Amino acid sequence: METTPLLLAAGQGTRMKSDRPKVLHELFGQPLVQYALHAARQASQAEPVLVVGHDAETIRSELGDQVRYVYQDQLLGTGHAVQQAEELLRGKTDQILVTYGDMPLVREKTLRNLIETQSAHPGPLTMLSLHVDNPRGFGRVIRNAQGAVQAIVEEVDATPDQLQVRELNAGMYCIEEAWLWDALRKVQLSPKGEYYLTDLVQIAVEEGHQVAVVQIDDQEELIGINTRLDLADAYRVLQKRTNTRWMKAGVTMLDPLSVHIDPEVEIGRDTVILPGTHLKGKTVIGENCQLGPNTLIDSSTLGDHCHVRFSVVEGAVLEDQVDVGPFGHLRSGAHLAEGVHMGNFGEVKNSYLGPGTKMGHFSYLGDATLGKGVNVGAGTITCNYDGQRKHATIVKDGVFIGSDTMLVAPVELGKDSRTGAGSVVTRNVSPGSLVVGVPAREISSGRKEKAEKDDSV
Repeated sequence: METTPLLLAAGQGTRMKSDRPKVLHELFGQPLVQYALHAARQASQAEPVLVVGHDAETIRSELGDQVRYVYQDQLLGTGHAVQQAEELLRGKTDQILVTYGDMPLVREKTLRNLIETQSAHPGPLTMLSLHVDNPRGFGRVIRNAQGAVQAIVEEVDATPDQLQVRELNAGMYCIEEAWLWDALRKVQLSPKGEYYLTDLVQIAVEEGHQVAVVQIDDQEELIGINTRLDLADAYRVLQKRTNTRWMKAGVTMLDPLSVHIDPEVEIGRDTVILPGTHLKGKTVIGENCQLGPNTLIDSSTLGDHCHVRFSVVEGAVLEDQVDVGPFGHLRSGAHLAEGVHMGNFGEVKNSYLGPGTKMGHFSYLGDATLGKGVNVGAGTITCNYDGQRKHATIVKDGVFIGSDTMLVAPVELGKDSRTGAGSVVTRNVSPGSLVVGVPAREISSGRKEKAEKDDSV
């Protein structure tokens, strides 16, 4: 039996106090609506339909063709919103799953339960409900003496007795498609000037049908985003879910409430994440790493046994046993090979540091390629930009760069060469030689030293 998800996302979201459409506000790096779309797709295995209205073109430009769209030009309530999909869906599916683009915490298994219940139910409608002490504006589920659902009454329309009911309508339904469209035409305009989708429950009952109910236990799933306060509440729930999952998988967090992990991040077992650490984007962390405290790693890959503390890593690759910080900054294109050490207040951009290379503190390497076993003294800087273009610096294996050296690119330092402290290197340095001064000049030659060694044998 085919079920098509229909997500309602046409509201103005005025309580967000924002120029941005509500469903595009981000939670853990993704728009709210992406969470709802993902859960609906996974539950139904069908392409969703999104009902848009306010700022529809902005939503469409960001989401693209990953979803089908229908438009609600006049915002006349949820019943009217669903009705806009009739032309697209009539006769094209068996069931319609109605959910919302501003409810990012609803789980796939909840929606699947709703679909499966309706698939096995002889009536035309299955609804989702919950029992809570704080109604938070939800409509009340009204049952008869035998416990059968009779109607849903919106809070604003409820009598004092009905307001005491604590079974609430969650606003999500799975509905038989063949019954839905004619039933929607029976919905009457409310005193507020809207057509309520909730009226379908009473219409089904009046036609002699039973309404099935799936009750949900976790009320946090049903946090809808209407204000920035709701967004913060949803963040805390998703943070707890994510961090709990990783701790159960073998990751240590001493203070999980202070740790942020995006949904696409992968982490190896026995890694320790210290307070104040944020892992963002498609970051991959190996095993037995120690991250933080107060560290940001964004869209980067770290091997096993890496230590990164009080640092920022963006778009970088760290191989095994790399040590960074405190206060390091790895920018896009940085690649630190196995065993590299990068000291405090170092910065690397678009550069490769070979195995075992040590980079002292207060140094900057940009557009550089360093071999293995290189020593980068404190205060070393690659002068890679001439005001118009970036130029490359190449440092071969075993080079020793003295403190406060400036490497004016394009320049190449040969294998096992050395620079004196404070040198300004403007020309290529031959292998094994020593250069010092401003500009740097060769004061000993690797070739001469080799010849003297050969003569002494």
